[in-house]
Amino acid sequence: VQLQASGGGLVQAGGSLRLSCAASGRTFSSYDMGWFRQAPGKEREFVARVRWSYAGKYYADSVKGRFTISRDNAENTVYLQMNSLKPEDTAVYYCAAAEDRGSNSDTSWDYWGQGTLVTVSS
Repeated sequence: VQLQASGGGLVQAGGSLRLSCAASGRTFSSYDMGWFRQAPGKEREFVARVRWSYAGKYYADSVKGRFTISRDNAENTVYLQMNSLKPEDTAVYYCAAAEDRGSNSDTSWDYWGQGTLVTVSS
């Protein structure tokens, strides 16, 4: 599976962005998909994930209520809608795919995209 993330950019605090992650391969619908982020000088952290069956969506407490993860299996794409952005959301955002159940730990994910930079100005 190859993952291509896009949609990052510069936005003012309170604004919105939608990230996309396009996946190659015919088995996209069987993978759990997730988003992680890494801010400068910090470790990569979990943001959101969605089960392959659409059955469950999970969020980090820091983004709950502001971010929404969704997927379109027909388009082999997962999205991250980010609203009410804060300067502390500034990071490189990575999408990931897991053949088995993905978790909040980045060690459970098998494939990673190249990352897209989100910068939120105050």
